[in-house]
Amino acid sequence: MGALLQKELKTLWNSPWQLALVTYIPIISMLCLWWLFSAGLPRQLPVAVVDLDNSQLTRTLTRNLSANSVISPKTYPNLALAQEAMSTAEVYALVVYPHQFKHGLLTGVSPTIDIRYNSQFLLVGKLLSSQLQLSLGSGLMQVAGLKQLLGGANKASVAVNLSPVTSQTTALFNRNNNYVGFLVPPVLIALLQLLSMMVFVNSLNASLIKGEDKCLLPDNFWQLVATKVMLYTPIMLLHGGFILVWLYGYLGLPIAGSLGLLVLTQAMMLGALWLLVILVVVVMREPAGSISMGSAMFAPAFAFMGITFPVNDMPQLAQWWRLLMPSSHYMDTHVIVVSYGAEAGQVLLQSSSLLYFLVLLPIAWLLAKIIRQKQAPVNSAESLAVVSQQQEAR
Repeated sequence: MGALLQKELKTLWNSPWQLALVTYIPIISMLCLWWLFSAGLPRQLPVAVVDLDNSQLTRTLTRNLSANSVISPKTYPNLALAQEAMSTAEVYALVVYPHQFKHGLLTGVSPTIDIRYNSQFLLVGKLLSSQLQLSLGSGLMQVAGLKQLLGGANKASVAVNLSPVTSQTTALFNRNNNYVGFLVPPVLIALLQLLSMMVFVNSLNASLIKGEDKCLLPDNFWQLVATKVMLYTPIMLLHGGFILVWLYGYLGLPIAGSLGLLVLTQAMMLGALWLLVILVVVVMREPAGSISMGSAMFAPAFAFMGITFPVNDMPQLAQWWRLLMPSSHYMDTHVIVVSYGAEAGQVLLQSSSLLYFLVLLPIAWLLAKIIRQKQAPVNSAESLAVVSQQQEAR
């Protein structure tokens, strides 16, 4: 095993691309992704405003939108231009005040304000939807109160009629709605999974023997696999630890639990990932095909983590696909440790879903055995051909 490990280290040192994948590329990529979200909170998001009423009330509502730090209203003369601006991502949402809007409110017609947002920008759209309704609702409440006062109601009854039920929202975690603590951890874990997949696939592909149609498995395939697991698990775990130290150590993001439990779960995630990669390489036995298959499986990992979109609302196929990604199982544990301070027993119970990936090991072993049995006659024929050629040369 020691000789194989030395050989693997030598191969890694002589491969510039593989060496880059395990050294500076993960760090640079992670820092760049963090920098994209470093602002923490979205500010001054452009919103198109189409005022077909052009009354004092609609102008007041627009000023209310301007007072919201998230919204930056831009006036458009008609709906067509506003829709074109939203389709080209010049604005992320639009608000349309209908004709005779104020007159309808005062006469009890109940006109409708048209609010639209681009759902392709999932988080931005949801944020703008809530902030637009909040800003417009506060402005319209003043009009509703004035209407009741003009109708003879006293101030006390007006307050009760406008807000018969009051509510208080208390955030259990991410109290400042900071996107760094909310989005950056799953984004970086998805990146770590993708880079780890590429590192392990490249390493396994380098051990295959070139054949006519597909590559052949070497005789010591499983010894090579064990060597690569021993080498690349601690290396990629260091990058996973860098994510945790950077976010919760250097940046000081709040964490209720233990970083050690997260490191342990990351090791389990990498183990599950290695099993998936081994199965893909054994089945494909073709370098480009293995990379393509792995990229197709793990590139959309962030969308399936259940952070930005509820898992229960996903189609059934998407929920099954989510279960194939080790990063999804890890993020479930990450959330309960960071947000709720889960202890070791709860973490092990939550992470036990990663143990189901162990069923892939006997499947990959059986497939490799069958493949090697089919390769044996081919290898023997090639050896006989080499011997006969040498005899002829003599």
